[in-house]
Amino acid sequence: MEKPVDRMERLKALRAAAELSTQEDSDQQKEEETEVPVKFRNYLPKDEDLQKVKVDAAKANEFEEIVLTPAAGLDEAVDGEDAIANLAPKKANWDLKRDASKKLEKLERRTQRAMIELMQENQAPNEDGGGED
Repeated sequence: MEKPVDRMERLKALRAAAELSTQEDSDQQKEEETEVPVKFRNYLPKDEDLQKVKVDAAKANEFEEIVLTPAAGLDEAVDGEDAIANLAPKKANWDLKRDASKKLEKLERRTQRAMIELMQENQAPNEDGGGED
């Protein structure tokens, strides 16, 4: 069994700990309640008090105009149009041609073989017929 004096001391210690924790919580709440200054850059508030804290809108940086200078290789071009053609990007279907090139090569080989076979078939009757004549 617990003695009454020991129990009273334990309860006092618990109360003191509870009071300290509530004080710490209230300090944290005070820190959280501190207001963050509001800045209105793109919004014009209707309230007069809020209009006082309005900040001017941010201005974009000014850019300098880029001047194109001819490159070393372009000085040799005869016409200005040739220089522009050299600078123009590749046609939009260049990747399609690249992807289809393997299939086209295979098809070209088959076409050549078929043409050779047809030529050989045409020459075979001529050789047979030429010997009898």
